[in-house]
Amino acid sequence: MNIIECEHGGVPFLSCEGFAAAGGVAHGFSTRAGGVSEGIYASLNLGFCRGDDREKVLENYRRFCAAIGADYEGLVLSNQVHGDVVRPVTTADRGKGIHSKGNYEADGLITDIPGLCLTIFGADCLPILLYDPARRVIAAVHAGWRGTANGIAAKAVERMADSYGCRPGDILAAVGPGISKCCFETDEDVPNALSEAMGAAALHHIEVRGNNKFYVDLKALNALRLEKAGLAAEHIAVSDLCTMCQHDRFWSHRYTKGERGSQAAMLQLL
Repeated sequence: MNIIECEHGGVPFLSCEGFAAAGGVAHGFSTRAGGVSEGIYASLNLGFCRGDDREKVLENYRRFCAAIGADYEGLVLSNQVHGDVVRPVTTADRGKGIHSKGNYEADGLITDIPGLCLTIFGADCLPILLYDPARRVIAAVHAGWRGTANGIAAKAVERMADSYGCRPGDILAAVGPGISKCCFETDEDVPNALSEAMGAAALHHIEVRGNNKFYVDLKALNALRLEKAGLAAEHIAVSDLCTMCQHDRFWSHRYTKGERGSQAAMLQLL
């Protein structure tokens, strides 16, 4: 499976070929292009808490939903806290976080209800979408290094299996654009947390360079988590796009030192 570049109605986005081939879902990963926001938020900012004008953000949502074929009225957002909570979403959550006040914290959302558009955010952290076309269950996960250490992607797979009867071998995964190993420079606290959580296997995806800094491949580590959770390697698509390298195309928290908008990943059962 590959993640490919698409465009509709003047809005560019990324999508997973495997999801499209399986059918039954609308999905996409946003870039920072195709919206109406201005200044440091130009142009497709999908973050409400960054300081942008709310009406412009809402228009950005309308444009992006129209581009990927998702239901603007069915959006479900959460307050992300770099944790490992995966929350089931029901019809009572329809519109939460955008059309009504959100009232929960979660870095993972999961549902088997058509019409609910699971939405997670990133600006270097990884957006991960999961789809079981056999049981028709979806999940959306936000994974920074803390979420990766806590295994939130694998916990979403476990929740899909335990709550909805999914078989991990049927699940398709798409890891969207995020900071790559080339730019994710850290001190020893990050590799320590990852190796403590994942064991020696994590060390294959952490490099020490001459500046005594560590360079961590969060994408490979999450793919490894998903494989260990039972997904087939050929069912995991990983974007090679780095949000910091391509800061003109994506929002990067590191590059802008926090003066930025947010991109989103969305997934909805049709």
